[in-house]
Amino acid sequence: MFYKNARIFTSDFQFHTGAFEVTDGVFGEVLPETVPADAVDLCGATVIPGLVDVHSHGNSGADFSDGDYEGLKKMAAFYAQCGVTSFAPASMTLPYNVLAKAFDTAARLHAEAPDGLSRLMGIQMEGPYFSYKKRGAQNPDYLREPDFEGFRALYELCGGMVRIVDVAPELPGAAEFAEKASRLCTVSIAHTDSDYDHAKAAIDAGVTHLTHLYNAMPPIHHRNPGVIPAAVENPNVQAEIICDGYHIHPASVRLAFTMFRNRMVLVSDSGRCAGQPEGTQFQLGGQDAWLRGGVAKLADGTIACSATNLWKCLQNVLSWGIAEEEAVRAATANPAKAIGAADKIGTIETGKLADFVVTNVDYTQKRVFIGGKEIT
Repeated sequence: MFYKNARIFTSDFQFHTGAFEVTDGVFGEVLPETVPADAVDLCGATVIPGLVDVHSHGNSGADFSDGDYEGLKKMAAFYAQCGVTSFAPASMTLPYNVLAKAFDTAARLHAEAPDGLSRLMGIQMEGPYFSYKKRGAQNPDYLREPDFEGFRALYELCGGMVRIVDVAPELPGAAEFAEKASRLCTVSIAHTDSDYDHAKAAIDAGVTHLTHLYNAMPPIHHRNPGVIPAAVENPNVQAEIICDGYHIHPASVRLAFTMFRNRMVLVSDSGRCAGQPEGTQFQLGGQDAWLRGGVAKLADGTIACSATNLWKCLQNVLSWGIAEEEAVRAATANPAKAIGAADKIGTIETGKLADFVVTNVDYTQKRVFIGGKEIT
């Protein structure tokens, strides 16, 4: 099937007006010279790749760390409705046996890939190798030092589905952990009180990602620069950012895009409270949390996960003045790269999975397609 008269965000990360083909669930020709007369006319609508969320704990009352298969399917259905056609759920700081159950469930959903659901393309292992000082909403009872053998056992259990693993660079053995783990997946800096030197050592050892930039890490200081400048300096490091309007001020989001430019990754960092009513009480990594004022908080007021979705994050950054091309890339191609799936998803390109969103000029309406089939 051909679609014509579309404003398409193509693999050069620019918009071009033309047509594209979908055949057997993948993209065929993109911007062909000849278009069949019976091509579907999109009447000038914008077409972007399906969004890819590589950091979301849950939604709709379900959490990835529950290890519940039906709950994970419920999450995937919610993502699909939001234009998120692929995701890599994030775990919390929990005991290895709890993580093992969740990871096994993820491997099952990836293998079964039910129709109409967002594709589970990996896992982000957020914890337990974190700083106590910058633990944020992570459960301090289960923090531990970097443990490559423990990580590898979990990685192998789920058939290599862990595509991002997080670590605080100042912890003993962190650089060595990063060097070994980077041979298996993306290694990210997170929940850290690291100085510049420890961060640079970890990056030199193999770190190529920052988890939720600004949150749970030291701010930039001109005499003690810390993690962020160490990451900015290395062109191989991408940076996640939560754009729910609560975790980070829009001016700081604009600064992040100025610093990292085409290395930004939009994430929702949503919890099971996403899609739930104000005042909802829920569990987050074994801790009580409440949805208050549009954002989740622990009992002591610590900001925890978000209650948003990645489509809303995209709308937010566009409204905050981020260039459309940079914003769309940060929600599609860059996260696909972070989880090692850029050969399958993230761009509208011949041979890749036909996951795309048809939207209007201000991104207020959308039609979602996964494998070329519209989600209703």
